[in-house]
Amino acid sequence: MTGGKGLKKEIGLKSLIIIGISSAVATAIFFSPLEMSAVAGPGSMFSWLLGIFFYIMISITYIELSQNYPEAGGPSRFSIYSHGAVTNLINAMADLVWYIFIPPIEAFATIEGLSFIFPSLLSNGVPTLEGGIVGVLIMLGYIPFNYYGVKTFAKVTSAFGTIKYIIYILPAFLLLLVYYNPVNLTAYHGILPFGVSGVFAAMPYAMFAFGGARVIPDLAEEVKNKVHLIYALIITVVSDGIIYLFFNFTFLTNLDWSKIGVATGNWGGLCHVQGNPFIDLASDHDAQIALILLLIGGIIGPFLTGYVYMGTGARVLFASARSGFVGNKMLELHEKYAIPYWALIIFAIVGSVIAFLFAPVPSIYGLIDDATVAGYIGFATNPVALMVLRKQGATNYKVSAGSIIAPIAFIASGLIVFWSGWPAVPYSVIILAAVSGVLGVIGRVKEGFAESLWYMGYIAFLTFMTYIGSDGALNLITYNMSTVIVALVSLLFFYPLGIVQGLRQRNFEVHKEAIGNQETEEEK
Repeated sequence: MTGGKGLKKEIGLKSLIIIGISSAVATAIFFSPLEMSAVAGPGSMFSWLLGIFFYIMISITYIELSQNYPEAGGPSRFSIYSHGAVTNLINAMADLVWYIFIPPIEAFATIEGLSFIFPSLLSNGVPTLEGGIVGVLIMLGYIPFNYYGVKTFAKVTSAFGTIKYIIYILPAFLLLLVYYNPVNLTAYHGILPFGVSGVFAAMPYAMFAFGGARVIPDLAEEVKNKVHLIYALIITVVSDGIIYLFFNFTFLTNLDWSKIGVATGNWGGLCHVQGNPFIDLASDHDAQIALILLLIGGIIGPFLTGYVYMGTGARVLFASARSGFVGNKMLELHEKYAIPYWALIIFAIVGSVIAFLFAPVPSIYGLIDDATVAGYIGFATNPVALMVLRKQGATNYKVSAGSIIAPIAFIASGLIVFWSGWPAVPYSVIILAAVSGVLGVIGRVKEGFAESLWYMGYIAFLTFMTYIGSDGALNLITYNMSTVIVALVSLLFFYPLGIVQGLRQRNFEVHKEAIGNQETEEEK
């Protein structure tokens, strides 16, 4: 790293919590309730509750691993200590695909807000050429917010994040004052109009939202006290859950079917509604103050989340360079601001080109599906890594009931991938395989191949189950039965197999790139 300097520890607990919530409470708060209600009706409320439980389990695995390995982009490095380079390459590339897709999603959300004022930015719900150009400019606009050091980044995000919460939450209360129709919760085919399968089908959109908490362990190396990671993760996930439940409730009870052009009680018809649904509700109910606040929030809020994700995504690229998967240029830190500036710039360029310009479904919902699949494929390694490192005696900090939490977190990650459906799963897997294959060949990544077979097999299994067991492909097995199969095979076969293969070699003794750098800084 440039000048022998490391990343600066300048993020406090308050800033870390605001950064975490700002990352999660953005695009999904406006768009997830609509899409979830289209497949689950009022059952979408149960999806959020299950999502809180699932992501708390995943977050606890982050807590233990980040306390033992407090690194920049840590979740993209943990598996190198448990399973070696090949597993970590696939894991890190899955994380990068997740991160590369998020800034364009937030840019699209900003365009959705702007389109209310400038309708030429969208045509039939997708960006026009003009909208595409504006989207690229928005993404490039994320760079300055990350460039001037993590201290400035934290201060700016804390200030804007606090204002953002007020701008977001107040309109929801105002909408309920203007129009409240609780009949929607029970009248049209009950609370679960699509059964339990509807709750499951809505889950990926909930888990996309909770995935924003992932930025907290990615910033671990720049946090003043690593204990803050524990409090920030739990507070962020619980706060996100409460906010999202409130917004979903607002959407359901504020829904006036006649004004959105959908037959009364036709939950499935909601999938044809375009644009930001909360802006539409405020406009339909002539709630002017709520509309103004929602327009401001719909433009500024996703922008804030976009630049946070770009900054933390640069840390994932930085972590990949530590592992030797990308060029050492990504390790260079700015002499003055101590940020991985080349990683930031390259991430911005690659993200714009790959995720924005070449996405096959240029809409928010298409990108959310693709990002969610890649993200939870990457998340799946951490519960297994936790148990492997425990059994090898490599962890000093251990969470209570970790041996029970880890398999739940592993099952949860696999189910989210499966529930994301066809063709999102194969599309994301193809991208992941291509990127991992190219970088693996160029970098001659071979170490730990035997330890990676469980992971490659698991990805193939989830893809196969999506093909035969969910709507949109062969649909040979019922949705609920295939869900049970995925859960049981994950728990009884791939989870123990991942642990056994991880124990073949003590990889934590071989891979000490980041730990060595941190120890050097502490000695100074």
